[in-house]
Amino acid sequence: MIRTDKHDFFTDLRACMAFITILPTGKNPVYSPLGMIRFFPVVGLIIGALLVITDSLASMVWAAPAAALVDLIFLVAVTGAFHLDGLGDTADGIFSHRGRERALEIMKDSRTGMMGLVAVVLGLAAKFAGIWSVKTSCSPVQAMTIFFLVPAFSRASMIFGIKYLNYGRKGGTGKDLFDRPLNSKDFYLCLIPLAFSLFLGYKGLMLILGFAMGCVAILTFYKRKMNCITGDMLGAMNEVMEAWLFMVAGMNII
Repeated sequence: MIRTDKHDFFTDLRACMAFITILPTGKNPVYSPLGMIRFFPVVGLIIGALLVITDSLASMVWAAPAAALVDLIFLVAVTGAFHLDGLGDTADGIFSHRGRERALEIMKDSRTGMMGLVAVVLGLAAKFAGIWSVKTSCSPVQAMTIFFLVPAFSRASMIFGIKYLNYGRKGGTGKDLFDRPLNSKDFYLCLIPLAFSLFLGYKGLMLILGFAMGCVAILTFYKRKMNCITGDMLGAMNEVMEAWLFMVAGMNII
């Protein structure tokens, strides 16, 4: 069901949750592709809050490595592996060493190739290592705050992907997100994780710097390799950023 009326805050939030998670949103959530973009970081905060609960419960009965694995499984499950599928498809296409159009065709193939498999395995391994590092190198309060914020930052990165690169297909899952240029109103909710990160001290500054560096690096890579972006590439961006930011937050440099 596609909405045509004036944007509504909670309706668009519900639409965003239905689009990028498997969390319950009630019956017949409205599909609002342009309205829901601004809520990517908010849904990330909801996922982060659930991750904090998951980690707290898992840590009651398991040591850090096993609890980190439970956290990882939760992050995969809460999205229905939606973004993880995009990571595999993107890796198959971009690293096929073919031209842009052929690479886009490969991304559409539902079968996962060797490069996609490698990317998914390495992405999950990096995320697991990052979560484990956060749990063992940070105080409990720091770790909970990082678990709360990282999913929000990673999903905020997708807004920058929509803003700065053109959509590469004539159709597809992500096309509706590119029907108009984004403006400042689509970014203001990104200030929420940014503000919370300031309470983390130097760890918060590391997250902010890691976020900026990650966005620039990924979008520059996409620009040079494909000169466009797709829904799969947005999902891949989320997965890479999430793993990267856990790794950054887990660094023990002081």
